[in-house]
Amino acid sequence: MLLQANLPLIAILRGIKPDEALEHIAAVIDAGFDIVEIPLNSPQWEQSIPAIVQAFGCKALIGAGTVLKPEQVDVLAEMGCKLIVTPNICCEVIRKAVAYGMAVCPGCATATEAFTALEAGAQSLKIFPSSTFGPNYIKALKAVLPPDIPVFAVGGVTPDNLSQWINAGCIGAGLGSDLYRAGQSVDRTVRQATLFVNAYQEAIR
Repeated sequence: MLLQANLPLIAILRGIKPDEALEHIAAVIDAGFDIVEIPLNSPQWEQSIPAIVQAFGCKALIGAGTVLKPEQVDVLAEMGCKLIVTPNICCEVIRKAVAYGMAVCPGCATATEAFTALEAGAQSLKIFPSSTFGPNYIKALKAVLPPDIPVFAVGGVTPDNLSQWINAGCIGAGLGSDLYRAGQSVDRTVRQATLFVNAYQEAIR
């Protein structure tokens, strides 16, 4: 499965709780998002992820982030999760997710890590933390990567700088604290999601 979407922006809702997940995820999907990630260091993700798969699995690619262990992939596959996002390169995690037919977007920083992930079967890559390396670094890294591999900038992406990452060759970005911070209101989630959607549409004109 390839990481395909109408809007190549990943909504990362780190820290969201089960009793608020549905409302916030409905908000980002209504704004135009169709990739959603709940990191596994969020409270009671074992409840949130199945609930949002059931509620929104037909509208969006529902995924889990901060996936570190192969056995977590087994649990997530049983929940109906379709996307695995990692902060690092663990070939066993990548291979297991691919075997389940999941989309995999592992985090990498160097060419060695990127090619290791691709050899294990990853269909896309996230450069993390992007803000540390900058757009010029990603542009240089893209020059040696296969041209058909989607690259996402993750870490420090805002509506104001999203165009820099797109211009550097990223297909899109993963959006964390500038989109959602634990405990924020649904109204803020709506505002930030709309800003990001508008920024992306402006960046690709």
